[in-house]
Parts: sequence; structure tokens; C-alpha cells
Amino acid sequence: MTDRLGHKQTAAMFTLMVLGREVPNPELKELVGFTLVGKERTQLKDAGYITSEQIGRPFVHQLTDRGWAWCEKELGEGTPPPPRPQSTLCSVLYLVLGGFDQFRRGRDLRLADVFGTSAPPSPVPVEDLETRIRVAYRELVTEPRGWVGLVDLRPKLGAPAAEVDALLKELSRAGKIHLVPEDNRKALTAADHEAAIRIGGEDNHLLSIEAL
Repeated sequence: MTDRLGHKQTAAMFTLMVLGREVPNPELKELVGFTLVGKERTQLKDAGYITSEQIGRPFVHQLTDRGWAWCEKELGEGTPPPPRPQSTLCSVLYLVLGGFDQFRRGRDLRLADVFGTSAPPSPVPVEDLETRIRVAYRELVTEPRGWVGLVDLRPKLGAPAAEVDALLKELSRAGKIHLVPEDNRKALTAADHEAAIRIGGEDNHLLSIEAL
């Protein structure tokens, strides 16, 4: 179960999900008939679901990794958040979303792989993807052979999750990288769980590379 949001906040989150980019309030108003302001805006920002900054005069919003993770879980809820809406269309929408969620999971897709681009991402050559992993690791690591969270690494790679997972598993088997679970499970966020890679029945959240 997700932390359920109100109807307006849920609508805003799904709108940001489908657009997959920064969305200013005037565009939000034009698309769905309302702006994201006041308590509803600050609650989403404080929860870490969106970034929301005032650029010029209007606020501009975008989903964070945690926001993407929330949307993925909300898709599988099956029913709208309480109080139950009177609109039959809203209930049907959640049935459609549930069907889409099953389709997505069956093909090992994350929402960020589906939305936010006019065309599916092109496969990245393995050599290029390994280079991206090493470059991103160097940018994120704070000490030699230190540990980097996959939740921070993945957004820098620009490749489908399935391709990243396949290469990480291959590099791990070859001993070129090390993958381990986070010891402090209570510190894990929904985004951490979503970014984890499962190997041998265990979710791994952290990566280290000895030789760069």
C-alpha cells in the first residue's frame, strides 16, 4: 500500500508522471484545471515527492525519484484514494491504471522508462553503458572504493532499467563491481527499494568499484 494522497494531489502527481518533466503552474492549470499551491504543494515537496521552485513568478514542479516510486505503487492500488469519488470514470481509470501496471511489471519497466520521452529509449551499447556507470560512480563517490546508492546512480545513466540491471549483474559476476544491501533497512526510502537490484534472492542497494 502507498501513502495515499488526496484526489487533487494524486491528480497532480499523475500529471507530472505522464509529462515526465518540469511543469509550471500555468501549464498545469491549462491541462487539468488547477494549480499546485499552498498546503497541497508544500506537503508534496516536504514528503520528497516533487521539487517545486518559484522560477520567475509561477511555481515549477517535477517528480523526484521518490515521487516516481510513489506513482508506481499507486498504480497498483486498484481503487481511488478515499473519500471514494462519485464519478464512475474515476473508478474505471484506476482499473485501467492497474492493467497498465501489470503490463509494465511483466516487461520489467519503470515509469521513467515509459513517460517523459516521445520515443522509447534506444538501447545503449554495453561498452558505453559500462563507461557511464564508471563516470557516474566517480561523480558520486566521496572516498576511494566508497559505496554509492543505486538510487543516485541510475538517473545519471540514461538507459532502460532492464539494460542497467543486466550489465550490473554481469559486472558483479565478473568481480568488476561489488553490490551489497543497505544494512540500515529503516533508512531505505521507497525510491531506494525501487532502485535496488535483486541478486540471489536479495535486494542490493549500494555499489562500489575498486579500479576506475
